[in-house]
Amino acid sequence: MATLPNPLPKLAADPSGRTLGLELPAGRLIDATHDGPWHEPLLWCADGPAAPGAWAALAPARRTAGLLPVLLDVGGPQGEPDEWELMPAEASYPGDHDAEEVLAEFWEEYAADELSDGEGRPGEERAEEVFGTPASGDETVAPFGPVWPGLAPAAHLTTDAGSGPDESADPDAHAAGTADSLAADGSWLKEPRLALVPARRSADIPAALGWSGPLNYESDPARLCAVLRSWEDRFGIRVVALTFDQLVLSVAAPPTTPAEAEAVAAEHFAFCPDNITQGHHKTLRAYAAHEVLNRRTWSFWWD
Repeated sequence: MATLPNPLPKLAADPSGRTLGLELPAGRLIDATHDGPWHEPLLWCADGPAAPGAWAALAPARRTAGLLPVLLDVGGPQGEPDEWELMPAEASYPGDHDAEEVLAEFWEEYAADELSDGEGRPGEERAEEVFGTPASGDETVAPFGPVWPGLAPAAHLTTDAGSGPDESADPDAHAAGTADSLAADGSWLKEPRLALVPARRSADIPAALGWSGPLNYESDPARLCAVLRSWEDRFGIRVVALTFDQLVLSVAAPPTTPAEAEAVAAEHFAFCPDNITQGHHKTLRAYAAHEVLNRRTWSFWWD
């Protein structure tokens, strides 16, 4: 797949973005990576904190410049994105990977690990001290077993026949609303900044940045982005926020039945086992009920 032209260098001479049809607040281009400066900017990041409405104001960037918005939380101990050890050289192209093959590979590895009850795993005693005694392997991944259960069925984006399209079910409108909530006072994000990333689609943002949040789990973010593309198609997700090691998605059409939620939770377990094995809900069933069923925001954290 041919690489898209990167419009970000134009902002070096035109910080306002007017030549790209934008009206940008004060910000800067970032090219810092784990291995030194990248050959071109990876992103533009605002200097000041994001505010409700800022995401929608930059929505035209997708149409006029091929730039997609994302919130970056710079309030953590790792600071701003130039300290995030971005690794664009490690990222392949998301379209070169099949989402189900990626998930099946992860499931067969990590479900088997859980079903073995973790006997003899390094650090097991310390993990129990911090997170408590885990559920048995059978309980962790039930109602599934060691064989990959397959992709969950796609949800249906609904519309309100009486008043035209339902904005809450429109993926981009819901992403803007989610971003506003995350940028508002009282959000769990400590210091969200609005950023623009050159990417074909929202699901590709982590690969476009060379985001290293899941590095201890998967070194090529494009493989995870292939899964995000599938969720984009099936559930209307958008990548709304990133921290150094967390990914936050808006979900326009989440599962609405327990069976559907458990099927999606299996995908979440394959995508990010730490969400369950080191999360508040120690089994796939509990995680599905509390974090997937009718939930319009999904978040993932890798240790």
